[in-house]
Amino acid sequence: MVRILPDETDIYALTDSKFARGRSVEEQARALLGAGVKILQYREKHAKAGVMLEECRLLARLCREAGACFIVNDHIDIALLVDADGVHIGQDDLPISEVRRLVGPEKIIGLSTHNPAQCEAAVRDGADYIGVGPIFATQTKEDVCAPVGFDYLEWVAQNCPIPFVAIGGIKEHNVGEVVKRGCTCCALVSELVGADDIAAKVASVREAMKKA
Repeated sequence: MVRILPDETDIYALTDSKFARGRSVEEQARALLGAGVKILQYREKHAKAGVMLEECRLLARLCREAGACFIVNDHIDIALLVDADGVHIGQDDLPISEVRRLVGPEKIIGLSTHNPAQCEAAVRDGADYIGVGPIFATQTKEDVCAPVGFDYLEWVAQNCPIPFVAIGGIKEHNVGEVVKRGCTCCALVSELVGADDIAAKVASVREAMKKA
């Protein structure tokens, strides 16, 4: 098992074939891992279950070979079947306590949060890390809540005792503003998988984070 949390790395990447300019999930993953990304989440909202299973089997292997942490979005059953390193769930999914019963004590559980009360509940219920967002308006996720902006992010940076990752509309041009608010790990989707050159984009995002 590869256990890497958001406070141990800078970029948290997600797959999304809708924005990947025709690249397969495997192509996205190989490019991201080859660029040194250490946390990769599989998030393919419209794939069929059988396809998800095979893609996750492949990505789990690629992540292990790269020494990266592999997270499956929402689908706890698939995460268990492929022995992923963890799962990421939302506010409307199963409670953390029940997810923990399924995945056991070692696997990572991440939870999306949008306000301080949800953050406090995530900590109390045993989440390993939280997602904070959406920071900006985003087109990569359907049925998403309104942007939380910087107020909640700044609150988390000051008050949250567990690792966190900022997500939602984060791009190379605005990632510095996120970092300046106390965030050390940023999740990016379309900015990375939709880039002309994924590895070059990872490098330029990293540079923008360092400058901030």
